[in-house]
Amino acid sequence: MDDSEWPLLQLVAQAADLCRRPLQHAVRFIGEPPSTIGDCTDCCLLIETRNPNGERSPLDDLELEIYRSGHDLNLMLSSTADDGAAVLWHGSHPVWMLPDSGARCPRPDGGAPLEALCRRLRALLVTGPDP
Repeated sequence: MDDSEWPLLQLVAQAADLCRRPLQHAVRFIGEPPSTIGDCTDCCLLIETRNPNGERSPLDDLELEIYRSGHDLNLMLSSTADDGAAVLWHGSHPVWMLPDSGARCPRPDGGAPLEALCRRLRALLVTGPDP
């Protein structure tokens, strides 16, 4: 099964397009995809970005980890271009953390659209997209 057969990838790309306008996004698995289409409880995705002219913008690329802890769905969102950039953990609420220590930190500039993306994705993954 190739990446185009995974509705999860399309769902993430559409949410990123909406929350990070005017950027455009494509999504692929990092490593092995989940064993079934409905299982997004432990996977890692690369969100690749293009500017409004369609040119690749790797400085805006993100890594998204989706995992379950108990019954809760959690997301970790981080920059692929800046190892020192704050990491967003989103479970029941958003928490920004320093990547080296895990200590909480204030929301960085440009963090609001990333929080919106995680809120939207978490809502879609927990309840499912509209038919």
